[in-house]
Order: sequence, then structure tokens, then C-alpha cells
Amino acid sequence: MSAPANDSQDYVGFDTITQQMERKFLKRGFNFNVILVGESGMGKSTLVNSIFSSHLVDSQGRRTAQEVIRKTTEISPVTQTLEENGVRVRLTIIDTPGFGDQCNNEGCWVPVIKYIKDQHAAYLERELKPQRDRVINDTRVHACLYFLNPGSRGLRPLDVEVLKRLTEVTNVIPVIAKSDSMTVEERTVFKRRIKEELVFHRIAVYPYPSEEDGEEDRLLNSSIRDLVPFAVVGSEEIIDVNGTPVRGRRHGWGVINIFDEAHSDFVHLRNFMLRTHLSDLIEVTSQRHYEQFRTSQLRQIKELRAQQAAAAASGGIMASMPQQAPPQVPAIHQSMA
Repeated sequence: MSAPANDSQDYVGFDTITQQMERKFLKRGFNFNVILVGESGMGKSTLVNSIFSSHLVDSQGRRTAQEVIRKTTEISPVTQTLEENGVRVRLTIIDTPGFGDQCNNEGCWVPVIKYIKDQHAAYLERELKPQRDRVINDTRVHACLYFLNPGSRGLRPLDVEVLKRLTEVTNVIPVIAKSDSMTVEERTVFKRRIKEELVFHRIAVYPYPSEEDGEEDRLLNSSIRDLVPFAVVGSEEIIDVNGTPVRGRRHGWGVINIFDEAHSDFVHLRNFMLRTHLSDLIEVTSQRHYEQFRTSQLRQIKELRAQQAAAAASGGIMASMPQQAPPQVPAIHQSMA
């Protein structure tokens, strides 16, 4: 690789590292994994298809009233490879059909939390292999879109319970689903109530404050927190409005243009996830959520091995007594209830 031309002999050249990293990054691509959590009929699939301007996932909801309601939450991942201007992303969308659809939703979040932790465990196992891959396939969940029902009066007990658990393991972005079902005034009141209840219940959603943030980042994150929860409308339908094709939803009183900021926060959500905070979502997953999981798992393994060593050391003293099998170091994925 030839060095860039520069007239000054004092030019060192380490400022080209960003170009070197960009070339390697473009060649390798990256993984981005998003989980969708919300009850059926909230437009989860439609929204994510709208965000990426591609039909990536099909709806997992019931299409007729005769279809049987799922009794448990299922995990349904779909992986697609997308490319834009030479940048390649391996995108995985994880849907959760059956979540919150029962009269008794006790424990409906368990499969979701387990899946997220399982991906942390799989990454840790690959990381601890004696001969690990040069590039570890990253299946860790980088973002969770949590869909709030616009028909509720605020956070339901289920929402509070699930959000508290989800925010411990991944970056949660709350959205108000199908916000075109509310008037502008109703939407404003609903958003304000959700903000107040998030603070009251001490639920920390993404983005998080950081001491490393500069003034520009703090201002950007402050403007995003003002928008949370994002009141969104998704659509894959192209509608003609006075000769202009727009992506939106047609109602009896008019057309909702999902790209019109007066109609929906869709543009703000897409820009936030993909244009300003995509790298940070991946980085925070690694440095915050995965690191907490990794530290906890390695500490457990260390404690179990100390117990084994203590049991082995006392073996001579206890030789005349019936012995119990020493505790075994469990596989990483088995230690996550």
C-alpha cells in the first residue's frame, strides 16, 4: 500500500489510520442485530421493513380471528445481508410472536431475556476458545425496539416489569406503535406520561449519559431524549398524493406520510438508529451489557473452581467419611436461568 503524497518531509502519516480502518471495515462488513418486543398487531414487522426500506421480515401475527393464539412467546430471527454504497451489513431481525398476547402474561418475557443472554454466552464461549476465530461472529442483540400500545393510558404493569428486565441486558428504545391512531394532542399527553413513568420507575432507556460525550454529543442525546418514546407510523405502501408518490397510510380523513415529521417521529427514529448512533449501539452492547455478563460469568466460574480446589484439599482429611461429588463448573450457557 503506497503512502499518500505529501510535500513536507516532516509529515509522519499516522493520520491515515482512519482510511486504513475504513478499507478493512468495508471489506469485512459488520453485524447489527435488533429484537422487536411487543404484542401482536403493533406493526413491528412493518416498522422495521420501513426503517430499512426493504421487505426483510413477514408478519408473525394472526391474520384471521380463527387462528389459535400462541400460548408462549416464540423467538423468530431472520438474517439478511444488505449493502449500501459499498458498506455491507449482516442484519438480523428477531421477532417475538406471542409476547403479551395472553390474559395471563406472567413470564412472557423469559424467552426474550434468555435469548439475549444466550447470545452473550455464545460470544463468550467463542472468545474463550483456545484457538478462537480471528473475527468472532457477533450475534449479540444491539438494540431492542419495545412497542408500547397506543390504547393504554401509560405504562402497564407488564411494560414496567419487562422494561426493567430488558434494560439490564440490552439497549432499549421505546416506541409508540401506530401513533396515527391518536390525535396530536393525545400523542403529546401520552408521550409526557410515558416519560414521567420511566423516571418514576427508574427505567434507563438508551441513549445513556456518558462522561466521554462532548458538547455536541450531549446536545444530540438531549434532543433524542426529548423525543423518547418515538411516536411512529410504518408503511410499505406507496400512495399517490397530488401526483407525488409517498410512503404512508391512507385514512378516511387523509394520508399519513411516514416521512413527514409533523405526522410521525419515524424519520427521527431511523436517523437515530442508523445515521447517528449505529456504531454507539454496537459499542455500548460490547462495553456495557456484554461486559457485565462476562464479568458475572467469569466470577461464577472462579468461585466454583475455588470450591473444587477446597474440596480436593480437604479430601485427605475426609477420606474416612462418605464423599459427595465436588461441584462441577457448568457450561456458560447453562448458568443463565
